[in-house]
Order: sequence, then structure tokens, then C-alpha cells
Amino acid sequence: MKKRGIVLAVLVCALCMAGCARETNPEPEECKVEKEDVEEAAVISEEQEEAEEEKPVEEETDEKNIIIAIDPGHQGWDIDMSAQEPNAPGSDVMKAKATSGTAGKYSGVPEYQLNLDISLLLRARLEELGYDVIMTREDNETAISNSERAILANQAGADVSVRIHANGSEDPSVSGALALITSPNNPYTGGLYEESYRLAEQILDSYCRYTGFVNRGIQENDTMTGINWSQIPVVILEMGFMSNENDDLQMADEAFREKMVAGIVDGIEKYYGN
Repeated sequence: MKKRGIVLAVLVCALCMAGCARETNPEPEECKVEKEDVEEAAVISEEQEEAEEEKPVEEETDEKNIIIAIDPGHQGWDIDMSAQEPNAPGSDVMKAKATSGTAGKYSGVPEYQLNLDISLLLRARLEELGYDVIMTREDNETAISNSERAILANQAGADVSVRIHANGSEDPSVSGALALITSPNNPYTGGLYEESYRLAEQILDSYCRYTGFVNRGIQENDTMTGINWSQIPVVILEMGFMSNENDDLQMADEAFREKMVAGIVDGIEKYYGN
């Protein structure tokens, strides 16, 4: 680009000097002025070209055309979800629409609040990477049952569903993260087993690597309403035990939550081969 500007200036200058030489009574001052104008124009042209070369290219987020459903487990304790609903499509087994979840034994943080906080951070990170995200709830007052959460994700055309939960135990020494998925023998979601397993494996492995939490493995469970109503690969991530002092206080720490979210995002990225 710079060479082109110099060549142009030289050619114009040469033509100017040739024109002056053909004049019967040349006027050197006029030629000198024209020559200076041409040189100045060449300098401006070079500066413009350099500015264009140095102008930063605006980066655009690559749209992935992938929809992730995020389900923050439970809702506020003051929301009555005790009414019954079928545990699976057409099932005679009835379960409460939802439960209130546990709470941090040491932090005092309710599980429903922890789940929502992590889910909102997760949505932001995924959207930054070009994923489309739908949330089953964005506050603690939304009265939505477990089957309705799965149906919402199905009808929205989500590709996978990531359900965010935390755990509890009578034994305070129990710690670590685990994942829950359908079994291959589940009459409602057995066909989702392989992809659900692969999704769970990537998320759980990455999550434990980022957080340092014990990896308690992938467990099959066919009693979860939110899994039984799903038509897409689905995983419940139990992020840690709120009954364990280390897990509970770590999950309540804002800086540590960044690691938790980064691990989940990395797992989703690996699932999609990114």
C-alpha cells in the first residue's frame, strides 16, 4: 500500500516537470509549487493508507446456532409447589411439582439462590461464546414444576438441558460433585442415554478439574421428573455438598464461583467439540 502511494507521487511529479519543460517561457516558481503540492498529497495518501492498515478489525461473536437450556433447581421456600404431577408422561406415579431444596449448613445460602446465581453467570458466559440460552426461571418466585421445566426446554427447541443443583447429606464429611442422568432402560428417556452420558461426562470432568472438587461420578436415576419429561439430552449437575464445610463455603465465594462456571462452560464446549 505504501509503495503504491510513492509510485503515484513520482509519476504525477514527472508529468508536472515534463509539462513545465515544454513551456516556451517556463515559470519555475509555478512548477515548484505544483511539485510541492504533489509531494504533500503523496504524504497524505501514505498516512491515510497506514491509518487504514492499522485500524483494528472488529471481532464478531460467532453464532453457534446451539440452544442451551439452563434449569436452576428449586425456587423460593415461600412458593408452594406441593401439588402433585405425573413423574413421567402417562405415568400413574405422582410426585410433588417441586421441592424447596437444601441450604448451606455453614454459609446459610439457600440452594435455590446458589442455583440461580450460578445459572445466571453461566448464561452470560455461554452467550458471550455465541450460544443461545433459555432459562427455566430467572428469579426465586417463579412457580414452575419439574415437568414444566423440561417441557419448556423441549418446546423452545433446546439442544441440551443442563440442570443446576447442589447436594446435601446427613454425613458432613461427604463432599464432591456428581451428575445424574437417565438409565438406558428408562422407558421414557432411555434413547437419550448415550448423549446424556457424554454431556454429563464432559461437564463433570471439567467442573471437577476447575474447582478441585472430588469427582463422585455419573449416576443413573429414573425417578427424576425433570429428566423423565425431557426429549433432549439432559444432565443434573450436583455441584457440591452444602452439608460439607469446605464445599459449602467454597460455593458461597464469588471468586470461586467463577471457577465453577468456567468448568461447566468448558465441559459444554468440549461436548460440542470446541
